[in-house]
Formats: sequence, C-alpha cells, structure tokens
Amino acid sequence: MKTWVIDLGKCNGCYGCQLACKDENVENDWAPYAKPQPNTGHFWLKMEEKVHGQVPKVRVEYRPTLCRHCADAPCIAAAPEAVYRRDDGLIIVDPEKAQGKRELVDACPYGAIYWNEELQLPQKCTGCAHRVDQGELPHCVEACATGALRFGEEEEFAEELACATDAFDVEGTAPRVCYLNPFGLFVSGEVWDPAADLIIEGARVALVDATGNECTTVTDGFGDFWFWHLQPGAYRLVIEADGFKSLERTIDVAESLNVGDFPLDKAQEA
Repeated sequence: MKTWVIDLGKCNGCYGCQLACKDENVENDWAPYAKPQPNTGHFWLKMEEKVHGQVPKVRVEYRPTLCRHCADAPCIAAAPEAVYRRDDGLIIVDPEKAQGKRELVDACPYGAIYWNEELQLPQKCTGCAHRVDQGELPHCVEACATGALRFGEEEEFAEELACATDAFDVEGTAPRVCYLNPFGLFVSGEVWDPAADLIIEGARVALVDATGNECTTVTDGFGDFWFWHLQPGAYRLVIEADGFKSLERTIDVAESLNVGDFPLDKAQEA
C-alpha cells in the first residue's frame, strides 16, 4: 500500500508542494481520476501555518495537508458508489459518478474535499494517480526541496511509521499520510544581571514537568534560553548562575510562551 511520510522537522514552509499541486491539476484533465482543478478556491494540498510564541520570541510551524487516503475513509462510507480505493491504497472521487454529490465535502473530517461549483463536482487530491500509474512520484513529493515529503510503499517506511505522531489524526480513519517530528510547544526567556545591566550567558536553566522529568539548557550569547517540543501542562522553571541567587517559577504551558526576562540578584559573599 502507498503512503506518505511527511517530516515536519524538514519542512521550511517554501510552499513548493502547494504550488506543484496547482501546476499539476489546474486546467488539466486527468481522466479517469480527476477533472481540472479550478484556478481559485481549491487547495488539494495546502500549507498550514501556525505562529508560536510572542514578540520578540516567535517561531512559525508549517504542515503540508492533503487528503489522508484513509484506510477507513469516511468519504467511501458516505458514497461507496462514487468513491473508491485503488489496490495501491489511493482513494479516488470518481469524477463521473460523484457528479452533484455535494455532501461528500462534509463527509471528510480533514476538510480535504472541495466543491467545484462550475462542474458541480466534489474534488480532492488523487495522489497524482495518473503519475503513479507511470511509475512517477506525486508532483508535490517531486517538488519538495528539503526531502520533507516522501511517498512509497509502507514497507519502505516501516521504522519511521512506527515513530509517526497521531496528533493530527481523526480517530477511526487510519490515515495513510503520516507525520514525523511535530513542532510541539516551546518555552523561551532571557536571563540578565540588573546590577551590571548585562545579559548572563551560560546560566543553567531547568524545566521540570509534573511527573518530575527534567529538561536542561544554558543561556546563549543573547542571554536567551529555549525549550522545544513540549507538551501542554504545568512546569517548574529553575534558573541558576555562578555568583547569583537561584530563581524558581511555576508556569502553565497551554501554548508556546515567551516567559519574559529574569533578573538575577547577586549572591551574598560568605
């Protein structure tokens, strides 16, 4: 069975995959798999963006989204006479039999099926089935400059699929588009010496979760510290630096946070 493996750690948000999908499908008729995608309004592959943090500590997460070609596809259940799964796992909305079936748009829990008003037709990613038939890769995969998008037999990706996240899955659909290395949340801040009015480089910073698991880092040349790939929850932040009093705070992480700056007082000499 065919599957996609999308490594979010490699995606830089260049939009090459989204543009490649447009290039392949707009004004092109790929019978019997799809009629032309309209010029506007459809994103059979769409780049999702999420902004994390607060100024000045901000990062952007990118995630290419497309039809998940689910093993238990709700669209097939909604219209089995109009939607079918190929032997290789690609799911096709038949452009002839699906005519007028607007209800298929709402049947997809991932929002991957679009309505073509002019053709009165539900449409979506076909996995570039016309290219796969010729032994070629889907155009989005071929165009990916960083290697974030890959496509092939699931046996090829067995080790990576075992590590894939289910964070973006709808329960019960068993999607065949799998994601690696999700961004998660981050916590960042700055440590400084108010007496000298200077940042403190090399301060030791620990972040401890509710179960006692501890992550550690040190402040960089700007006095900044960063903790990546965090789960939501309550954390204890501990900051230490030679010659300074330690500092401790409790923070609740629901979204990525710039927790601000932390002035450290000088330790009293013995």
